[in-house]
Amino acid sequence: MISNKRILLVEDNPDDVELTLRAFKKNNILNEVIVKRDGAEALDFFFGKDGVAGKKDNGMPSVILLDLKLPKIDGLEVLEKLRADERTKLIPVVILTSSKEQRDIVSGYKFGCNSYIRKPVDFNQFAEAVRQLGLYWLILNEAPPKDKGL
Repeated sequence: MISNKRILLVEDNPDDVELTLRAFKKNNILNEVIVKRDGAEALDFFFGKDGVAGKKDNGMPSVILLDLKLPKIDGLEVLEKLRADERTKLIPVVILTSSKEQRDIVSGYKFGCNSYIRKPVDFNQFAEAVRQLGLYWLILNEAPPKDKGL
């Protein structure tokens, strides 16, 4: 895979973090993965004192994998804040969650997620889902240019 593209994983469950990282490794997705364990950490990563959104060569992630059920600030609020800011509104956000609730799916799309994926329980199915995510978002997807002032 293309290793200069960063992945931001926002996930509070240590087991799910480990499964995701194992699935990336199993599928030779060698991109840098930044892990934030709650919504406040994720927003601080972008907008905090040393946040990447405020830096010229900021190292923004190429894709964000966002859980919904997060401590401190939930995933939908994180998504809403990312979409409200010019510097982060075009970063692809994939909701990766165990929630099967229709209102979460509708809210995710309403607030601007690019994709909504339920986490498979079986590791092999999960690894396959992560492989497909990596293939699509890191290789096939054409991201907007860094300089959005066209």
